[in-house]
Amino acid sequence: MKFAEDHNSANYKISAYDENSIAINGLPHSQSLVISPMELLSNWTPAKYSELNADHLDAIYAMKPEIIILGTGLKQIFPPAEILRRLAKEQIGYEIMDTQAACRTFNILMAEDRTVVAGMFLA
Repeated sequence: MKFAEDHNSANYKISAYDENSIAINGLPHSQSLVISPMELLSNWTPAKYSELNADHLDAIYAMKPEIIILGTGLKQIFPPAEILRRLAKEQIGYEIMDTQAACRTFNILMAEDRTVVAGMFLA
């Protein structure tokens, strides 16, 4: 039973997720990615959260976010000071969380028509 129509005009939505993949519009992705409601970068380097550096955030900033989410894999892992400094310097709100929580938060913010961009890592 459908309770409400989906009026969101997003091109990309997270339709499912588990520890091995994130499904975008029903298509599973098993590598790190950057997603916004209107753009998808499915071949984002770095491959692992441990490889992330401040320069990798350029792909996220290019999407002009209002809010940034970093999904760090199975556990919430805070990034090194270099990355936190870069996030603070840009004066854009951000959250660091495990990837499953990041997927849920992305969908909620997207449904509110917020300009959210998420960098997602798997296990």
